[in-house]
Amino acid sequence: MRIFHIVPEFDEGGVERYVLQLAAEQIAHGHQVSLVTAGGKLEPKLPPEVEVLHLPVQRKNLFTGLYCVYCLAQKRGQWDILHAHSRVPAWIAWWTSALVKMPWIMTAHSIYSLNAGITPFKHANGVICISEPVKQHLINYLPAQTIIVPNGVRKPSRLWEGINHSNQPRFLFVGRLTRLKGLDTVLRALAQLQDHPWALDVIGDGPQRAEWETLTAELNLKERVAFHGFRDDVEDWMIRSSCLLFPSRHEGMGLVVLEALNIGLPVLASDLEPLHPLTSGPLVSPGDVEAWRKGIEKVLEGKGASPLSAEGLPTFEETARKTEEFYRVILSNVSETAH
Repeated sequence: MRIFHIVPEFDEGGVERYVLQLAAEQIAHGHQVSLVTAGGKLEPKLPPEVEVLHLPVQRKNLFTGLYCVYCLAQKRGQWDILHAHSRVPAWIAWWTSALVKMPWIMTAHSIYSLNAGITPFKHANGVICISEPVKQHLINYLPAQTIIVPNGVRKPSRLWEGINHSNQPRFLFVGRLTRLKGLDTVLRALAQLQDHPWALDVIGDGPQRAEWETLTAELNLKERVAFHGFRDDVEDWMIRSSCLLFPSRHEGMGLVVLEALNIGLPVLASDLEPLHPLTSGPLVSPGDVEAWRKGIEKVLEGKGASPLSAEGLPTFEETARKTEEFYRVILSNVSETAH
């Protein structure tokens, strides 16, 4: 198969790492894979066989979108299926598909706002939702051909051992620095725990970085909180940490949580519905500073993090296989309709 993935930018985040892993699996299975993106720091991690086409597919602009459609239409015959991974790419894939009469699908990675921005979803030849809560949230915007394919994880190269962390706890936050990710909640909670020994490493970049660095200074946490920006060695940071903090306000699933659980790193996580199948007890109320203070304090006192388990997590090989099977179903349906 010849597959074109469309991703707004390729800098960091769960969606980007998902596509990175999916592209690698698809190349290994003998498929021809291209990536349409505005570009980003993760590009060097792609298999060399992946062709990258740089287009402004991240811009919410009608004329820019039509330009992208025109460029993709010129490549008709070079792909069998378009696979969009965000809302703007979904518009571009929909319009391109309508123009050149080729199939497209969408992976819904998040619990998107229910507004006109997700109109293309119901016009896709098929939609993949990464969890049941995502599907139920979007149910009125989805086509009949919709399936659930959970995020999978790869076998870790190492496991977390937790050496010396009880004496010098080191928290870790990994994610794009946007309001959705809730880092400000954690910072305000930690500011109330300065009589405890702890440090926080922040891995990631984004539009709120400057604002949250300023907040860190205002809360007198500069000596304890380090912003490291984008890093491509997240597993190394997890191995050296005591606990992953996952304070997101909304998520489709949370790939970083799966990766942490996969290596055995304790996680303190927001109470989000997609995480419920992984937990045997209460999680932390998202955006609630006092709840996060209490949760972090319990970790510092050795009373444990969120009761999350990696048991039963699918492998990413399974995720890739189910996605490939869905492609074949879609292509078969389109072929039957054409005849």
